[in-house]
Amino acid sequence: MAGIGGRPLSLYVHVPFCAVRCGYCDFNTYTAAELGAAPGSSQDAYLAAARAELDLARRVLPGAPRLQSVFFGGGTPTMLPAAELAGLLGAVRERFPLATGAEVTTEANPESVDRGYLDTLVAAGFNRLSLGMQSARPGVLAVLDRRHTPGRVQQVVGWAREAGFDSVSLDLIYGSPTETLADWDASLAAAIALQPDHVSAYSLIVEPGTRLAARIGRGELPGIDEDAQADCYQLAESVLVAAGYTAYEVSNWSRPGHESRHNLAYWLGHDWWGIGPGAHSHVNGVRWWNLRHPRAYSSRLAGGDSPAQAREVLTPEERRTERVLLELRLGSGLPVEVLTASELRRVPAAVAAGLVTETGRRLRLTLAGRLLADAVIRDLLD
Repeated sequence: MAGIGGRPLSLYVHVPFCAVRCGYCDFNTYTAAELGAAPGSSQDAYLAAARAELDLARRVLPGAPRLQSVFFGGGTPTMLPAAELAGLLGAVRERFPLATGAEVTTEANPESVDRGYLDTLVAAGFNRLSLGMQSARPGVLAVLDRRHTPGRVQQVVGWAREAGFDSVSLDLIYGSPTETLADWDASLAAAIALQPDHVSAYSLIVEPGTRLAARIGRGELPGIDEDAQADCYQLAESVLVAAGYTAYEVSNWSRPGHESRHNLAYWLGHDWWGIGPGAHSHVNGVRWWNLRHPRAYSSRLAGGDSPAQAREVLTPEERRTERVLLELRLGSGLPVEVLTASELRRVPAAVAAGLVTETGRRLRLTLAGRLLADAVIRDLLD
């Protein structure tokens, strides 16, 4: 709790519901069929538990500052009725006032909202929409088990603008099995045509235990081609920069002033509390995470107990290492004083290899370095 009132604070709200489970997804999400009808599995039980955890957070953080950002993620937050999602933001604001100009985001799938839904969210105080577009190619969407058609994204972006969202972000995935570079080029062109304020582009990772991993394992789909994914990334950088976007993080591009302040809070090691099943939190070097299953989460809170499953207290060296891991991914780079003497001696080799630059006492990844970010960071660290 030391210094809690003097550091930025954000809130994450995890909504664990999805209409279907996408074949590539290993997030902590559940369909109605997976949850069943057992007590504690309903949306009503979740909403009551989330409010109870908000009460807990308020008791634990009595001297907290106003929230700089609130982010509703999932899952699909917009699986909740619009009035319930708006009401949950209202419950947040009753317990933690928002700073002037705070960023309030919800993720959404294109098929889960309409114009009236978005009007309700804006009236409640949401000002940023993060929309799961993933691809503009029907064949790629089918491989990913996405349900929307490409034209739906265009429709929802139009509704979001009409409703009054200050910022609209599109999420894209590249490097899917069967996707060609031409497919990816078409998706980028379709995204840019919608003039979003922010674009996230992530390489597809095949997680063990997912339906996609099983299909690849059975030979139904080809495996991931890392060289092809690198080509996709370079194309994204070229196309997005030409359209006026800047990579402020390895996988995120934005127009000036539309960087995701909530995600920057994670990358800069600020304080945040995560509400919901499986949500993670971090306050001043203490990190904890909640029970994953909605029934277990709801049961704990209904009994007046914390839903946390476990926690860890980071040492100063662990926190320094995490700064290197996270801040070097940012376009603004990493202050060189964060590095140890032995790490600093490795910098010239990385510069000579064209992987980083050092200007103004800050290290920044080059485009080549971004393609190899994990390896570059690993080689720098003691």
